[in-house]
Amino acid sequence: MSTAAPPLATPEQLELYEPVIGLEVHVQLGARTKIFCGCLNEFGASPNTNVCPVCLGMPGALPVLNRAAVELGIRAALALHCEVRRHSVFARKNYFYPDLPKGYQISQYDQPLAENGWVEIQTPAGPKRIGVHRLHLEDDAGKSSHEGYRDSDRFSYVDLNRTGSPLAEIVSEPGLRSPDEAYQYLTELKLAMQFAGVSSCDMEKGNLRCDANVSVRRRGVPEFGTKVEIKNLNSFRFLRQALIFEISRQVALLESGGRVAQETRLYDPDLDETLSMRSKEEAHDYRYFPEPDLLPLEVGGEWLESIRASMPAMPEELRRRFTGEYGLREYDAQVLTASRELADYFEAVVKACGDARAAAHWVTGDLAALLNGQSLDIALCPVPPERLGELITLVQKGELTGKLAKEILPKMFESRESARAIMEREGLRAMSDAGELERIIDQVIAANPKQLEQYRGGKTSVMQFFVGQVMKATRGQANPAAVSELLRRKLS
Repeated sequence: MSTAAPPLATPEQLELYEPVIGLEVHVQLGARTKIFCGCLNEFGASPNTNVCPVCLGMPGALPVLNRAAVELGIRAALALHCEVRRHSVFARKNYFYPDLPKGYQISQYDQPLAENGWVEIQTPAGPKRIGVHRLHLEDDAGKSSHEGYRDSDRFSYVDLNRTGSPLAEIVSEPGLRSPDEAYQYLTELKLAMQFAGVSSCDMEKGNLRCDANVSVRRRGVPEFGTKVEIKNLNSFRFLRQALIFEISRQVALLESGGRVAQETRLYDPDLDETLSMRSKEEAHDYRYFPEPDLLPLEVGGEWLESIRASMPAMPEELRRRFTGEYGLREYDAQVLTASRELADYFEAVVKACGDARAAAHWVTGDLAALLNGQSLDIALCPVPPERLGELITLVQKGELTGKLAKEILPKMFESRESARAIMEREGLRAMSDAGELERIIDQVIAANPKQLEQYRGGKTSVMQFFVGQVMKATRGQANPAAVSELLRRKLS
């Protein structure tokens, strides 16, 4: 059997075609227990310990719907601007996998929980909304392991702890037109789920998984090409790489006179290729029928509105506020909405100091450097936002210089003390004695006659040398603006 890599398209051939991409994203909901039983919904337990007759599909065991999982599903739908259906129905999706003990998955088919939402991404042409076709609830399958054991060449190992975990499957419209757009869509969807408190979306724990549907068509042709599904893309980078490869493979196949087969493929990161897995199933292959052991799900208006009222601001709303109301750069707004905890921290700093731009500068600059240096998340930051706001206020009032503040912040980070406490203990305070500052400036000028001659000869850039020398002599306690003004008068 040949192991040669398949032919790929040239850049010129790729220009002739347009990719059409849709994503199916599975988000594991952060409910404490599984969707149809009381087993714990947690990662890392010993294999096959978080199981019971219901999630194992034992005869006579009946499912009971978890209200908390439904509420998280509704929060996910609202975070994606979906219309939540008041009436939805569970169905049995029949297929055989070794890690699916019931022989079917309880999912939703023609009457899902929510429909008609959108996710906004940024493109070179401006903002673009990608439609969310539907969001439905379902239970997860278990996990099969085919490697890592001494006899993996002969056996597969099955862990059923994940069986029955609550999932929201989010199906996009086929509106993505490049791997970069797909990457950005998944990034924004993940952020929305985290901001809404739906899921941690930890891909290493399987909390967020993605399948991609991709086809190509000649530019200007309205009809879609033959769709290929790429299963189980478990990282953002793999999603982008798999799509780049698959688009090129399909274009090369069409350009050589071949046809794209409708199939399911897997991405192999070691080969950086997609590999054929099986022919693509259609809906009728799953023999859907209404779940006989569950009543239809009815979402009352009062319940829905109470959930809606509890929703936090979503990332795109915060970015508009940060750029519009606060006057921040788009880049800073993007950085500050990288997580709900970071956005909340920043807004608390703004509330404490009243200066959004200064708050953004300190949070994304010096504070971020300290956190990165110790591999800490903002949620574990030892400097409360109120204390960072106090530090910024001390600079604004002239009690501290920027240089002194930069010295004090690491001390706050290590000791967990306030800026004022460190100022008082170590005597770190902006110089307020004008006579003392003038004396130091006179000493610096007298000690540097060569630079004085250069300045008076027209080399005005030497001014920065003098400012630096004065700041050094005052241990950063002098106000740089006051130093520059005094130096300008004396040097002239």
